[in-house]
Amino acid sequence: MTFEYFLTCMVVILIPGTGMVYAVAMAIAGGWRTGLIAAFASTMGIVPHLLAAIFGLAVLMHTSAVAFQFVKYAGVAYLLYLAWQTLRSAGPIQLDEKPKAVPTVAKVIGSGIAINSLNPKLSLFFMAFLPQFVNVQAANSTVEMLVLGGIFMMLTFLVFAIFAVLAFSVRQLLTNSPAFMRWFRRTVAVSFGLLAAKLAVSEQ
Repeated sequence: MTFEYFLTCMVVILIPGTGMVYAVAMAIAGGWRTGLIAAFASTMGIVPHLLAAIFGLAVLMHTSAVAFQFVKYAGVAYLLYLAWQTLRSAGPIQLDEKPKAVPTVAKVIGSGIAINSLNPKLSLFFMAFLPQFVNVQAANSTVEMLVLGGIFMMLTFLVFAIFAVLAFSVRQLLTNSPAFMRWFRRTVAVSFGLLAAKLAVSEQ
């Protein structure tokens, strides 16, 4: 892995997105273990896009407006659902000063994977991103891209996990403030709403 690749990965990963928002929100809602599970699940949601890009399946999405629009609006709908559920303090993200119950592992994993799996821009991103750091004409280019993709996922998990643990470290202070929790719940909901809007207006 070159330093250029590492730096590019970090710049991309540190741009706030649904995965990071979800990991931080779950750490505050359910504790550091829940935050780490959410970080892992969000990272695993990258796998379908990585494989699609590496094996050329994303070409279909790039050339088929129908396929792209279908996946895109499914993602938009799910982000809006999360925003609504967060405002209601229901569903997978319960942000109350005293949460009714810690979300189950299955629910946290399912929501985390769905968040990134339903973002078609990730497939197109990998198709444009990976070939810049590998000789696509080489016999082992597929293996190289798998390795680079794996490194990207590892860095993604580490960054999400760090943010989740940092959020948990101040969780006790934050959850003791009902006013802050109301503000934070609305902020998370608005973040999901804005990400949904950004995805909705994105082009192939």
